[in-house]
Amino acid sequence: MWSSFKRGLTDPTYRVSSGLHWRALNTLEGAATLAVRPLDAAGVIEARAWGPGAGRVLDRLPDLLGAGDDPSGFVPHHPLVAELHRRRPHWRLARTGSVWDALVPVVIEQKVTGQEATIGIRSLLGRYGSPAPGPGAALGLRTFPPADVVRGIPSWEWLALHIDPARSRTLVTAAGVADTLERVLPAEPDRADQRLRSVPGIGVWTSAEVRARALGDPDAVSFGDYNVARDLGWALTGAELDDAGLAELLEPYRPQRLRVQRLVTMAGLHHPRHGPRLAPRTHLPSRRSRT
Repeated sequence: MWSSFKRGLTDPTYRVSSGLHWRALNTLEGAATLAVRPLDAAGVIEARAWGPGAGRVLDRLPDLLGAGDDPSGFVPHHPLVAELHRRRPHWRLARTGSVWDALVPVVIEQKVTGQEATIGIRSLLGRYGSPAPGPGAALGLRTFPPADVVRGIPSWEWLALHIDPARSRTLVTAAGVADTLERVLPAEPDRADQRLRSVPGIGVWTSAEVRARALGDPDAVSFGDYNVARDLGWALTGAELDDAGLAELLEPYRPQRLRVQRLVTMAGLHHPRHGPRLAPRTHLPSRRSRT
């Protein structure tokens, strides 16, 4: 559940403990801790929430579990896509409704290795995040810092968090319009891409990742991601593709193109990783070096 939202094996915003899925979230009303027990044999899902945002989180729980997703118009033209779709007939796209919680980690993931992104996310949560309300704190869950806190982080602190100036500028700029994004994007999903990309530092890839998570946009393909184009090309054509090739390949699935990407990803299909991995950068200072 929510596998596409989890960052690394020890994501401070997500835990699975004693059969419950725990998440720390921000809402317009404040932070919340959500605990969900998945569907049991009787067809019942149990959920509890704590904190000032608890009511809002419980209200939007059906969307978070995919109830607002409508795959009825999806036609799997490719035999592999049809088979993957057949294997997961009940899978739905989740919609968190929290633009800020989606935006912060996605910006930190821009143009860096997964290891660097994980370090940056954990560092930001550890230094400027807050313990999740209620029992979430005892589990080590933390919420992302709100926009007003992000706006006040000085430049040298960003470097100590292993987040370079390009990404920190984007986060600070986005924090300045966070309230507008939070209210307008869910209300006007058709304009979400345009509104997001009007923020300096947010491009095609970042917009797609945010829309996919926060709004459950079924057409939000991660163009600009080298691995996505290469993996989908390899899985569906046996050859590597660039963004232009991927766009052509997925055109028949519009406006449900993200489903193809997610189905292939969930099946673990990817181009063979034979080459050397991209090494993380080592020139950013650590907090320890400044003490």
